[in-house]
Amino acid sequence: MTDDAKNPWLAIVRELGPTLAASAAAKDAEGSFAEEAYRLFADRRLFSMAIPEELGGGGASFFQVCDTLRELGTFDGSSALALSMHTHLVAASVWKYRRDKSSEALLRKIAKGQLALVSTGASDWIDSNGTMSRVEGGFRVSARKIFGSGSPAAALMIASARYEDPQDGAQVLHFGVPLSAEGVSSAADWDAHGMRRTGSHTLILENVFVPDQAISLRRPAGQWHPAWSVVLTVAPPIYMSPYVGIAEKAAELARSSARASAEIPYVPLLAGETEVELAATRLAWRALVANANEYDFAPALETANAQLVNKALCARAAVATVEKAMELAGGRGFFRRFGLERLLRDVRAAPYHPLPDKRQQEFSGRLALGRDPITNQPRSAP
Repeated sequence: MTDDAKNPWLAIVRELGPTLAASAAAKDAEGSFAEEAYRLFADRRLFSMAIPEELGGGGASFFQVCDTLRELGTFDGSSALALSMHTHLVAASVWKYRRDKSSEALLRKIAKGQLALVSTGASDWIDSNGTMSRVEGGFRVSARKIFGSGSPAAALMIASARYEDPQDGAQVLHFGVPLSAEGVSSAADWDAHGMRRTGSHTLILENVFVPDQAISLRRPAGQWHPAWSVVLTVAPPIYMSPYVGIAEKAAELARSSARASAEIPYVPLLAGETEVELAATRLAWRALVANANEYDFAPALETANAQLVNKALCARAAVATVEKAMELAGGRGFFRRFGLERLLRDVRAAPYHPLPDKRQQEFSGRLALGRDPITNQPRSAP
């Protein structure tokens, strides 16, 4: 953790936090999108905090970005997670900018207009989904993309779809498309157990035109690509940060409520168990952030695998922290007004981020056995 002098973004979050926290419970019950939070984020330029200053952004370091999202998670998990899903796309673009300047125009556009991005990564893994057909000047795309966090207030969706190339076979093409484009709509179907205000609706593309110049990456379907090593190095530290904040807030609430019962023999034991799980959460999170090395890394499969392992450890520990906090708080934790119940529902979303436990274990297990993590074929010697 840092102090305000080293990370000015923390001061902004602590200023906005009480406003967000004050309405979090009522808005959670409604399941309505964190619209007010997004207005505040734009006003205080949080959408561009990760963008270099020379491009009009805030110039925050990678650690500062993650720590800011962690702090935001202590006030409002939903708005913190929605912001993190935008921010991990920005971070991948910052890595590209530092390597070859190819994402400069996008980053300048985000910083100038405080534009919010939507990731549809849950639908865009190795094989992607949807269909693309070639037309003059570009492609027509049809697809359903789930978990479009922040979509009610976003401007641009970063997605991919499958294209059956007549010469090269099945390909996956990555592109950006404005949410205002003809044929783009929302299913307005986000009604979930936790993280209820992220606006993570399914986005529907019906015969949407994507021009050739909007295609940012073309890769063979069903095969690992170095781009995933970039995404998996920068994204998990960012989208796990709000969950660390949630775990910290849960431990704080439970600790405060349990002090009056400290004479009961098992209460200090439960407090100790909560602290151990919280420490494990922070350790895994710090490993995630450290592996990103302030964007100074090569897109290596081994680094991506390490991040997937650390993400799994962080998610498990965060969930365990809040569960222990509930136990430590006792019956009062079961009441919604106390606040722990919502934190428990929110933190339970952590394991669903790429990759979920069993898929991560299969991925890492194949690598450990000298096999390709996607095809399970033997890997050639380095």
